[in-house]
Formats: sequence, C-alpha cells, structure tokens
Amino acid sequence: MTIKTHAALLASPGLGHLTPTVELGKRLTTHHGFHVTIFVVTTTTNSSETTKSPILQQTSNLNGLDIIFTPPVDVSDKLDPKNPSLGLRITLTMLESIPFIRSQILSMKFPPSVLIVDLFGFMALPMARDLNMSTYVFFATNAWFSAVTMYLPFITKEAFSRHANNHEPLLIPGCEPVRFEDTLETFVSPWGPIHDGYVNAARDILSVDGILMNTWKDLEPETTQAVIDNDILGQFAKGPVYPVGPLVRTVEPVEKKEGESENFIFSWLDRQPAESVIYLSFGSGGTMSEVQMIELAHGLELSQQRFVWVVRHPVQGDASAAFFDATKGGDGSMVEDYLPEGFVSRTKDVGIVVPLWAPQAEILKHPATGGFVTHCGWNSVLESILNSVPMVAWPLYAEQKMNATMLSEELGVAVRATVAEGGVVFREHIAELIRRVMVDEEGIAMRVKVKEYKVSGEKALSGFGSSYESLCQMAKECELDYVNHSDEVKARGA
Repeated sequence: MTIKTHAALLASPGLGHLTPTVELGKRLTTHHGFHVTIFVVTTTTNSSETTKSPILQQTSNLNGLDIIFTPPVDVSDKLDPKNPSLGLRITLTMLESIPFIRSQILSMKFPPSVLIVDLFGFMALPMARDLNMSTYVFFATNAWFSAVTMYLPFITKEAFSRHANNHEPLLIPGCEPVRFEDTLETFVSPWGPIHDGYVNAARDILSVDGILMNTWKDLEPETTQAVIDNDILGQFAKGPVYPVGPLVRTVEPVEKKEGESENFIFSWLDRQPAESVIYLSFGSGGTMSEVQMIELAHGLELSQQRFVWVVRHPVQGDASAAFFDATKGGDGSMVEDYLPEGFVSRTKDVGIVVPLWAPQAEILKHPATGGFVTHCGWNSVLESILNSVPMVAWPLYAEQKMNATMLSEELGVAVRATVAEGGVVFREHIAELIRRVMVDEEGIAMRVKVKEYKVSGEKALSGFGSSYESLCQMAKECELDYVNHSDEVKARGA
C-alpha cells in the first residue's frame, strides 16, 4: 500500500490562528494528496467554542484530514494577575501541550514526517527534530509582519533603544519601516523577558526547513520579494519562504433553521439594498471600554447608516480580554445595559445588535454588506478583501496596527480610526469614517480597489497561480523528506 506524506499541523489557541491552519491543512489534503493531522490546542475557557467552530465542522467529512484536540490547559497560575500578557499565556499554553502531542505522534502507526506550526508553536520544533520530522512555520499573517519577525534577531539594541525612547522607526531591509505608533507592545519595552523570548523564538523560526505566509505576491509585491530574496531577508532563513495565501474559511450557503438567531440576521440583510450595511466586529477576542462603546453607539447613529454590530460587554483596560474567555464579553442577554439608553429602540429599523458572536464570513459575503469596521486581525482582513468589502481599520492589539497602516496607506482599501488623547475614538470621527466608506466617493474608489485584490487573491490560489505553485514547491520538498523519514521510522521499529 502506498502511504501518503503525513503532515502534522499545530494550531495555537484562538480562532484567528485555527482558521488559517485548518485551511492550509485542507489544501494540502485536497490539492496535494497529503494525509493531515491537525492538533488543536484548547484551554479550560475556550474548549467549547473551539470544538463547535464552523471551520472544524467543515472538516468532518473530509477524507485524509484528522483533528485531535489536546486536553484543556490552564496556565493562569503562572501569570501575573495584574498584568497578564496575551502572548505569554499563549506560549505557556502551547508548551504545556507538547507532551500530549508527542505521545500522540509516537502512538501513530504511520507517524507524520512533517510538522507545521504557527508563530506560537515554535517550542514544538525541538520535539519534531528529535522525531526526525521536517519543520515548517506558518505565519498566519502578512509578509510585512513576517519580515519583521525574520529580521528581529539582527536589530541592534541601539536601534531598539532609539525606537522605544526616541520613537524612531524600526528599519527592515526591503520593507516599509515600522513606525513607533504602529509598533508591537513588546517593542515598546524591549528589555524584558517577553521581548527576549520573542527574539529567541525568531531565531528558532529562522532555523526551520521552510516558512509559509498567508499572503500572496500581488498583494505585497515588494515585501514578499524581500523575504524570499537571498540577498535581502531570505539570506537569514535556513529554508525557502512560501507565500501560500489567501487562506480563509470557505463560506457555505446559509441554511435557515428554525429558532436560530442567525436566521434573523440574514432575513434582515435580505431586505436591505445592495452594499448598504456596515458590519462591525472586533474579532473573537476584542473588547473595548464602556466609554468607547458609548461613543461607538452614538457614532453609528450619527452616520445614519444601516448596520449589524457584534457587541460584547465592555472591559476596561484590556483590548484582548475575551481572547481566551468569551464569557468576559458578557453573556449577551442584556446588551441594553451597556449601550446608551434607548439606542436599541431608536435604531431598530436601521440596525441589528448581535450579542457576542455572528457568522462573520457569511455576513461579509452577503450582497447587502458594503463596509466592515474591523480590529484588523489578518483573518478578518482577508475575509473582507475576498468578499470585496472596504474597511474602517480600528486596530486593538498585537500586529493589528501594522495591518491597519498597510490597508489604509499602501493598499487603499480602508480608512483608519484616529485615537484621540485619552485613548478614545469619538463619535463624530466614527460617523465620518463610516460615511467615508459607505457613501462618499472615497468609498467608491476603495470598493474598486478591494475588488481588484479579491480577483488577484483568487487567481493566486487557482491552478498555476503564484500561491498554488508556491505550495506545490513546498509539497515536493516534503515528499522528498518523507522518503528519508520513512526509512528512519522503519529502522526505529526494527
């Protein structure tokens, strides 16, 4: 019997990490004949949400793709309760999951010869090498952030000091500099253990057999070339760099089921004119303060636009509070309690307030949707582009500020929210941004551009497209390595 190349993919917590990992696994299975096992790391707070995710439900009948959930991990006792770092919590969660993953791999009759991890899975690389597996890192984001990570070990302490203290931009060869106002949290205090851990992770990533990015050449031509070129950033990586995107969840036709709240959303959208609705969502983990939520509600009213708004309970001082624990966004039962008095009743004819969660990809695909207020998580960005929806860029944490800059200043498919002194985006500005996207000529121009990028993204994934060919090259390398791995496994069994 001929055995397929078997690849293990490791997805860190968070739907923004899970979705592109699963889509990569699906493409390896359906287009390149791989057998794929995806390890999904769960926590005590996100297990139910993860296992019921629509992206996983779509894999249930896919031959050649298996899903294994790790036992839920709780690392809360290892964190500073006064200042819990999101990145550190993900990293510790991944580290605690490795023994289970190793035992599962060793128990397989035909163990994987390839391990593909996302950015936070780098600590699984030594395990993979010990098991004689080829190693790859999948950046589930754009080439610009990938470039920053690749160059990170070579940025001097002096450059970091000038960046943190004097607010000078970080210079990245072949790429746009990273301005201080767009920087990552760890670069603001570049002398702590979290920063040092990020630098060490970048060194490990550069040592893998290949790097994959969820982007495509026509979206970021100069930056993609910089990370591939062996005379620029490519020289720092041991293996090739493969742009393989855009990988997002495939949207199935919406099935109306009696009693489901989604039916109300789509029934309402079906009655609205084409491209007349602004959709607002800040990702699976994003939260905002009570003051900011009130300003956003008033801004929506001032804009006089139809809307669908996914609302969570306000949280003060933690923009990613719901990343691990959706219950921190409230139970969604009484949204009126934290919205301006009378807002829901005043806007009932022009908008919908949805508690906690909504089927984002399906809403963005609906013909009535004409704009998207987004936190600029890369998964949301790609879903918006592939549905030809221009954006209001409102970044909250992680690399989202870099994404917002690229969308608004380089690609021209978004307008960016400006945070005023005190950390609040005020209602008049919010109304202005929404109207710029929905009714002004600027929005019409953005809609033309975003449709062009949609076409180029679909072309990149099609047969003989740039991303399709890139993944083909990676698959061939894995097949060659598989032969050596099979011999090693046989020898170990003997």
